[in-house]
Amino acid sequence: MANHKSALKRIRRNEAVRLRNRYQHKTTRNAIKKLRNESDKKKANALLPSVVSMIDKLAKRNIIHDNKAANLKSKLTRMVNTL
Repeated sequence: MANHKSALKRIRRNEAVRLRNRYQHKTTRNAIKKLRNESDKKKANALLPSVVSMIDKLAKRNIIHDNKAANLKSKLTRMVNTL
């Protein structure tokens, strides 16, 4: 167990950040799944910018790797363009 006041605060903060990261990552994954299941080109084109924005935010906050974000955006854009 932590002995210092700052260490106890760090433990509390790490847990809060972990839960926030999990929530944001799961929300983005659900949005990606929703976009992948979309068969209407118009709806997919409307949904793509918000999903790309979510992916960029995850990469900026180091929740996912930059290359993974680039791969996801590339695949989703290609998928929407082929509809």
